[in-house]
Amino acid sequence: MSSRRSALPPGPPMPLAAQTLAFWGNIDRFLRTCEGRYGPMFTMRVFPWGPTVVVSDPEAIEAVLTGSPQTWRAGESYDLLAPLIGERSIVVLDGPEHLHVRRQLLPPFHGESVRSYEQLIENVTAAEITRWPLDEPFELTERMRAITLEVLLRAVIGAEDSARLDELRRTLGRAVLLRPLVLLMWVWQPLAKVGPWRAFNECLAHARRLLQTEIALRRADPAVAQRTDVLSRLIAADELDDSLLLDQLATILLAGHDTSTTALSWAVERLVRHPQALARAQQDEPYLDAVVKETLRLRPVLPAVTRRTAVPVELTGTELPAGITVMPAIRLVQRSERHYSDPDEFRPERFLEGEGQGYSWIAYGGGTHRCIGATFANFQMRIVLRTILSSAELRADRDAPEPIANQHITLVPGRGGRVVMTSRVLEPRRAAAPRVVA
Repeated sequence: MSSRRSALPPGPPMPLAAQTLAFWGNIDRFLRTCEGRYGPMFTMRVFPWGPTVVVSDPEAIEAVLTGSPQTWRAGESYDLLAPLIGERSIVVLDGPEHLHVRRQLLPPFHGESVRSYEQLIENVTAAEITRWPLDEPFELTERMRAITLEVLLRAVIGAEDSARLDELRRTLGRAVLLRPLVLLMWVWQPLAKVGPWRAFNECLAHARRLLQTEIALRRADPAVAQRTDVLSRLIAADELDDSLLLDQLATILLAGHDTSTTALSWAVERLVRHPQALARAQQDEPYLDAVVKETLRLRPVLPAVTRRTAVPVELTGTELPAGITVMPAIRLVQRSERHYSDPDEFRPERFLEGEGQGYSWIAYGGGTHRCIGATFANFQMRIVLRTILSSAELRADRDAPEPIANQHITLVPGRGGRVVMTSRVLEPRRAAAPRVVA
């Protein structure tokens, strides 16, 4: 007799509208409440996915993330993002085209290519710290946003002309601010033609035109093979057409910028409330790497990733139909007491002691759709944090930790990561960012 169950796992009985309001009102609370009531696999009914099976067991997560791409469709589950990042973005592609784009994008975001940006990241961070106010509270999120955008403009796009850089900063700075109100136009299309939605679309279109200009300039550069920015390396490889290049740049800038900003803000928010961890991070480079992992464990930027079943499939004894969204829950598995001691405590040393193995840590997803910029993001976090900790004395503006708030799908510091800088020891000579061109 088969042990398979044909019904979807149990979940909250509320109608879709009520669950949607509860989920988007507080993603973290909703998912934790459901897991506590229904266990590591439950079904929620939430817009825009409809019936969604949430899983928080590492075995089930591994089966979903490493399963056949013909069964578990990643790109299809993110198709709502296509108007923002492009129809041919690596995020929304599946099958052979996804693998082709992934193979081209991997080299510039790994190994020595990433390490070559260390001085750039350090200098951009140092320059930004000189603009931080002394002895008064400020929101770290906005300051981190400036750092991550500047690094992307120089390391990824390789923009140099001051006028074009200023225009890119202004336009991309507006385009990456994806406020919840803007998302409504993907719920009701007519909104895209009026008010703030029309203004956002015009900004997004202008940003893409600026990126197209950078692509054209780079293709015309006879010395492109000697440049070290990501765009130049991709053009020198000559494997992606302009349309594919544009959508990948848009993805890196619009998605990578927001996630890196949030992760850095959470890292400092955690450190200033844990003085012993902060003091050790100032002296111990391996521990600083553990700080990055622990931040992304306890405060992941995304609460979950998604896949869509292309055919009926069995998942840990449950038969799921085709067309169902399955959601490996990053936030749930990474705070499970089954896999982490004192899971709600900020304790970076756990990663030096062997915790966080396998699919109990999935901050960047997994499988062939694992975040392409994971290595770059981790490296950037470490260098930015190292520079901040060696250049400024920071304290929290209040003792209580910042609440976790959701800004669209990302989990952000509820008060913007507010800190106070009590002293600054930065040397002015470190403030000028270097050229990216070799």
